[in-house]
Amino acid sequence: MLEPAYQADVVVVGAGVAGLSAAHRLTSAGVTTMVLEAAHGVGGRMATEKIDGFRLDRVGQLLSTAYPELRLTPGLGRLALRPFAPGVLLHGDGRHHRAGVQPGAGGARGALHAVRALASAPRSPSAPRLPRAPRKPAAVPGRQVSVPRSRSGAPLGTPVDQARLGAALTRLAGTPAERLLARPELPAGEALAARGLPARTIDGFLRPLLAALLCDPGLTTSSRCADLALRAFASGRLCVPEGGADALPEHLARMLPAGTVHTGVRVTSVSTTSVTTAEHGEIRCRAVLVATDARAAAELLPGLRVPDFHPVTVVHHTTDEPPGTGASLLLDADLGGPVAHTAVVSRVDPTRAPAGRTLVSSTVLGRPPGDVDTAVRMHLARLYGVSTARWETLAVHHTPEAVPAMRPPHDLRRPVRLLAGLYVCGDHRDTSTVQGALHSGHRASAAILADLGAGRSMHVADPLPTVPRAA
Repeated sequence: MLEPAYQADVVVVGAGVAGLSAAHRLTSAGVTTMVLEAAHGVGGRMATEKIDGFRLDRVGQLLSTAYPELRLTPGLGRLALRPFAPGVLLHGDGRHHRAGVQPGAGGARGALHAVRALASAPRSPSAPRLPRAPRKPAAVPGRQVSVPRSRSGAPLGTPVDQARLGAALTRLAGTPAERLLARPELPAGEALAARGLPARTIDGFLRPLLAALLCDPGLTTSSRCADLALRAFASGRLCVPEGGADALPEHLARMLPAGTVHTGVRVTSVSTTSVTTAEHGEIRCRAVLVATDARAAAELLPGLRVPDFHPVTVVHHTTDEPPGTGASLLLDADLGGPVAHTAVVSRVDPTRAPAGRTLVSSTVLGRPPGDVDTAVRMHLARLYGVSTARWETLAVHHTPEAVPAMRPPHDLRRPVRLLAGLYVCGDHRDTSTVQGALHSGHRASAAILADLGAGRSMHVADPLPTVPRAA
């Protein structure tokens, strides 16, 4: 139980990754911190449902090993990340094509070798072949399909087009973020046309890739945010936390001092010196950090702008016969159905499915079709080249306000300090990614420490009172 007389230096409202990362930096600086969460668990939208030994993400945003905050945030040093196979797997014209920069390929020259190897790899209309490494194409197991032979290099274009794409991604990986943020800002879809790449490469690779990275099928996102997403893709590997999306916030919560996080506590109002809760009345403090989602933050902080949101639907299936795409992230270059991206997630992270079972997770962006499971099954049958009639549906998770929209003009560094003593953070203050949420928590904690004064002694919190047990 909490008592109204209890005091702390900082009260953090919300136990998502932004609030938890800020709490880590505050406690590491000697600031006594309380984290209050209305739900009965931490993580917010980074939630994972457990069903019969399966771990099913509700939103399942893609992470990148290139995210700086995954290395810089205290408490995340031991977080296990499971990477997808390098690049992505594209399904176009009835076949699979590997695309993307492979880390360690030796810079621009390595990227050119990789795309040239892809272009020269033997193709069969009945058995798709994928290069696992430059100059070493390898077969992809799975049901054979009979399709018309497509143009060489589809959907990436000609070998020259592929070389240009590889070189462009390699240059992007080495471009400082500050230079990307100084570029003219347009909607991402419009900006792609001005990049000097052929329309086939843009439509067959960059559009489906950016839609997956940004959760934005219309590519209305700021081109600066899109460039940052492509930069992370080109310089790292797409990945997921081992054990489910909630492993990240739960790991952060476990690494905080005991008694820091309190769940099931609903905050009804905030000021610069206190918060009021529905369960425990007023809690006095020296500063308040609102670290909830954008809509909940606006309810506590009138006047805070609520952005539009991108809805996300995740459909989870299991099958006894896993598709033969390995640990790849599979995109539809033809945009021939509702699925934006899909993966045999149990191949990426075996802890997400019981032994001997396969977990296939597929993401639908935007407004889902009426019978979403039937539409997704039909699309997956084409993407994987296998029958999905006997696949078992484990869950369908629809989140209407999954990802804040980042339409231009978009300020990637929205203020986190509202008043001395009142602060806000979350992915709606930065980029709408896990990296953005973590970084906004970093900025907010730095502002709080600066305002509290690094040289001033911090409040020493009394232990929480215990409730006597009945005899």
